[in-house]
Amino acid sequence: MKHFKVGDHVTWNSEAGHVSGKIIKVHHSDFDYKGYTHHASDNDPQYEIKSDKSEHIATHKGTALTKV
Repeated sequence: MKHFKVGDHVTWNSEAGHVSGKIIKVHHSDFDYKGYTHHASDNDPQYEIKSDKSEHIATHKGTALTKV
C-alpha cells in the first residue's frame, strides 16, 4: 500500500491523460466531497491533490498515485 504526505508531488492518470499536483490534505476517515461520500481509513487513506496546471482539486486513493 502506498502512503503519501501533505506536500508530496504526485502524478495520476485521468480522462485527460496524466496529471500532476501536490497533496494538500490526507483523509483517514470517510468524508463528503462534491456531493459524494469518499471512504478512507488509516490503512487506506484518500488524498486531496491540487493540480499543477488548473488548480483543480481531485481526490484519489494511494493506489492511483505515483510520487514524482
